[in-house]
Amino acid sequence: MLWIVPVSLLGQSEAAQTGAGQGGQSPAGAAILHTQGGVWVNGYEARDSSAVFPGDVLETKPGSSANLSLDGSTVLLQPESVAKLQTNLLELDHGSVFVGTSKSFKVRLRCLTVVPVLDEWTQYEVNNLNGNVQVAARKSDVKVEREMDHQKPSPETEASNGSIVHETEQKSFDESEICGAPARPMGASSSVNTKWIAAGAAGTGLLICVLVCRGSGGKTPISSSAP
Repeated sequence: MLWIVPVSLLGQSEAAQTGAGQGGQSPAGAAILHTQGGVWVNGYEARDSSAVFPGDVLETKPGSSANLSLDGSTVLLQPESVAKLQTNLLELDHGSVFVGTSKSFKVRLRCLTVVPVLDEWTQYEVNNLNGNVQVAARKSDVKVEREMDHQKPSPETEASNGSIVHETEQKSFDESEICGAPARPMGASSSVNTKWIAAGAAGTGLLICVLVCRGSGGKTPISSSAP
């Protein structure tokens, strides 16, 4: 029986590395991952110059970092970080990232989103260690916006809905106090990360394939009579 594993689970494919789409153009939100090892995409170790897409989960091991090259933006994922790529957005579960962007690339941490104030070249750093979020503006200002559960804020809360971090400044935010109790941390071997990967797969049968393949040491049986 032929198992079909989507590109999103492997984090790379021959077509992705040569540039998917017509005329060599990458799909919206796609990025090129540069790494020297120790970086995982959706639970699989990534090769250098691999393509990653919205929905892919990235994890850097201790001592390893990763660079993402996007349209008008670059993102440095520091060691021991876990994040999920979205279109013009990176969801940071924990760890540290450094962003340089001219396209207002954002970083989200649960109910907090770091957004460049101006649509011009901006550099900023976001650290999320043990629920203590630190935002540092290196070039131009950024704004830390708080999501209000999709409800229109009252006049009292509207003024506190965002905090400006000016160039050369750094501010800290208590994620648990602002967003509530934290979820379980993600990682290549955690159940939360597995859920993220499963959500990106095209059907539950593909997830079963991954679990069976892992359980058999990465070997896929051809048939019941010829294991």
